[in-house]
Amino acid sequence: MDCLKRVKLEDFALKRADSLSGGQSQRVAIARALMQKPKLIFADEPAASLDPISGKAVMDIFFDLCKQENITLVFTSHNVEQALQYADRVVALKQGKVSLCDLTNKLNSEDLLSEYA
Repeated sequence: MDCLKRVKLEDFALKRADSLSGGQSQRVAIARALMQKPKLIFADEPAASLDPISGKAVMDIFFDLCKQENITLVFTSHNVEQALQYADRVVALKQGKVSLCDLTNKLNSEDLLSEYA
């Protein structure tokens, strides 16, 4: 129950999984991951297919909990602004090879958008 509380879903503990929204389902996935007490979490586009508000809420929760628990989060994203906001480092791949690897405080959206060209 503590993990559900940490992702702000304690009131949904007895709900059927198929009645949850996409954002709520993502938060359940975060809670499930936290139960394992990981040192590292890989998340494949955790905010994909969510509306912008739900996507931001999911990323905020993920980011805050990982910072609090000292968990390394490696996530994939095609959202440039999201990468710059939540990542400490960005690694871009082109044709299976690293084309960019740098700290986000040294990058801007134009740097990342150029990787899509």
